[in-house]
Amino acid sequence: MKYQTGEIGRVIVAKFEDGDAILDNLIDIAKKEGIRAGIFYLVGGIKNARIVVGPEKDELPPTPVWRELDESHEMVGVGTIFWHKDEPKIHFHGAYGKHDRTRVGCLREMAETFIVLEAVIFELKGINAIRDLDPKSNMVLLDLP
Repeated sequence: MKYQTGEIGRVIVAKFEDGDAILDNLIDIAKKEGIRAGIFYLVGGIKNARIVVGPEKDELPPTPVWRELDESHEMVGVGTIFWHKDEPKIHFHGAYGKHDRTRVGCLREMAETFIVLEAVIFELKGINAIRDLDPKSNMVLLDLP
């Protein structure tokens, strides 16, 4: 295990409106505000999204199992922002519900806001963390150099 200590810097509250691209907007905020390390919470509605619900088998590198969220779902979850080279990378896990059905997974690729989505982003100061390619998993993962 590796760890670092830091403190909370700025707090950003964002409102995403119907049809807004969720991941793209989070990346845009991180770039515009120069957030090199952060944690965020999302709550609201989502549609037209793809999530990973686990690996096919417990082996490295993992083969992801994808699920589509084609229609609107309620969503709540937490994620992190750390940079890989010159780009902020988002890692977000959430719960997605529709009627009596709930899914939990990692939001990747596409995702749109349904009606409204609220984001609260906490900048982490004093943290020297990045994302880098892990050769065992073949994934871009958190690294604490």
